[in-house]
Amino acid sequence: MIDAYILIQVHVGASRQAAEKMGSVEGVRAVDVVTGPYDVIVHAEAASISELANLVLRPIQDVEGVTRTLTCPVLRHG
Repeated sequence: MIDAYILIQVHVGASRQAAEKMGSVEGVRAVDVVTGPYDVIVHAEAASISELANLVLRPIQDVEGVTRTLTCPVLRHG
């Protein structure tokens, strides 16, 4: 499994509505509305990078109000 944090910028005033929609996307484990350079942070998981892009990231980018995303895959050291 691939874990990733997706840092998301949205239009002013759209954070809460966008976060609610993102919570129903397959593979999303947690959604937090934050302050700072990003407005929403999503913790997601998928079977592969390809699945992360197709099943998680694309639907998030399609949420109304989303202007930019930055995906940060988690590295694990064993």
